Amino acid sequence: MTENPSSAQTNSRHELRSLVRTQLQMLLEQGNLQGAKSLLVPVQPVDIAEAIEGLPESMQVIAFRLLSKDEAIAVYEHLDSTIQHALIQEFKRQEVIGIVDQMSPDDRARLFDELPAKIVRQLLAELSPKERQSTALLLGYEEDTAGRIMTPEYISLKENLTVGATLDRIRKLANASELIYYLYVTDASRRLTGIVSLRDLVISPPERPLEEIMTRDVVSVSTDMDQEEVARLIQRYDLLALPVVDKEQRLVGVVTVDDVIDILEQEATEDIYALGGVQADKDNYFQTNLLVVARKRVFWLLILLLTNTVTGSIIQTQGELLEYTGQAIAIAAFIPLLTGTGGNIGAQSSTVVIRGLNTEELNALGPLQVLLREAMAGLLLGTVLGGLAVAWAHYLMQRTLFVSISVGVSLLIISLLASLAGSGLPFLFRSLKLDPALMSAPFITTAVDVLGVLIYFQIARAILSMAV
Repeated sequence: MTENPSSAQTNSRHELRSLVRTQLQMLLEQGNLQGAKSLLVPVQPVDIAEAIEGLPESMQVIAFRLLSKDEAIAVYEHLDSTIQHALIQEFKRQEVIGIVDQMSPDDRARLFDELPAKIVRQLLAELSPKERQSTALLLGYEEDTAGRIMTPEYISLKENLTVGATLDRIRKLANASELIYYLYVTDASRRLTGIVSLRDLVISPPERPLEEIMTRDVVSVSTDMDQEEVARLIQRYDLLALPVVDKEQRLVGVVTVDDVIDILEQEATEDIYALGGVQADKDNYFQTNLLVVARKRVFWLLILLLTNTVTGSIIQTQGELLEYTGQAIAIAAFIPLLTGTGGNIGAQSSTVVIRGLNTEELNALGPLQVLLREAMAGLLLGTVLGGLAVAWAHYLMQRTLFVSISVGVSLLIISLLASLAGSGLPFLFRSLKLDPALMSAPFITTAVDVLGVLIYFQIARAILSMAV
């Protein structure tokens, strides 16, 4: 079978990064600093950052000091926040200021979010007035909003400019702006009125007024819009950047597509952690202290532990039924099968619904249609699995027909309830302004376990009482 070209290229890049990291560590262990410096010359900044992150802590500072100032600034922006913090502790004061002052404002604000307040105040005081103002602007907005992740470095133009004058302005400001492929047009009050692409400028006559070639229908976002919604808009309209305006519609910044990629990864990680019952934050989970990791995971586990005691209490209260019918072992043997199957069905339903809510795929359906669809799926699954369970219990495990029927009927009802719970609870959480991902798979599994055991014993009691 022929390997996918893009997959082959990805594997090749991965092997190259691994080779760079291995050779870099070997050269540093040998004390060959010049060789290590030469090794990093043709390597991309993001790959250098990954190589440094893979080194022992004692070598990370040494490797970073081998970079030129421009390289160091580019690499530093790609490093994990914990390593950025560790490097700051090791740098001389002037080295820190030189790197941080040259970072893009949005990356600098993201770094400051991770640093202790005392260090942030010291760094802010040493920044140039322009960079201090741009950083303070971003830090003034709420976390995880468009205002916090935008860059204030953009090129704005006035409508009365000609194409020729605009190109002259771009040449002067290109180095001070993070992007020049979109140019934003504002009025005298800095209100956003239009947008011009670099392509339209290049193909237009120099004397043509800007207002004749600009697009007035501009997609923009407010400073307080959630960053996940910003990412969806950029994805929906296939944009490379999205302008950010304040309450008076004045242009204050731009969110670029590279920031959106980081947001999508961050949000997906948070949802996956929540689905697994793990409290997520911005730190790298696998670089976090084990005591902190345990604290993050123990909260949900304690809740699930306490909830599972209800299952034990239900089984204990049914001792009379088990002894009376003489089917204690036969009935108890199927409890794991029923609870496990119900939990898995509920987890499947919650996963697809939560993902559908995040990607807005369910907007066209509505809660009732989704619940009905999942209920029908639960009935189909319960019918198939219940029928197989009856045959398996009766013919292969040699259980009585009454016990086998109890298992099959219980599995049918549990499958239906699990599908309804898994698909309905995320909608309930969203209506309560909570993250649907909090309705995680472990929580639904535990809830279905409790209900499943209760339903099983009630059905078994009813059916077996007819046999005694």
